[in-house]
Amino acid sequence: MPTISKFRGIKIFINWNDHMPPHFHARYGSHEVLVSINDIELLEGTMPPKQLKMLLGWAAFHQEELKENWELAADHQELFDIEPLK
Repeated sequence: MPTISKFRGIKIFINWNDHMPPHFHARYGSHEVLVSINDIELLEGTMPPKQLKMLLGWAAFHQEELKENWELAADHQELFDIEPLK
């Protein structure tokens, strides 16, 4: 699973050949979530509210880049890093 961004203890990645709908995975400690790229909403999992809010804000800001990386992953191409939350 290629990591595409890391910030404040949150690691974000997209799997090659993953199931629809387009989404990304994020890990914070022992918590893992799946977030829809098109709707920027939680699909599965749990994360502390503060970190989830930061993650969803970051995702909304980088939505187009997440879509591009999803397409690259579907085509088995190398993914690019996305700027972390500062």
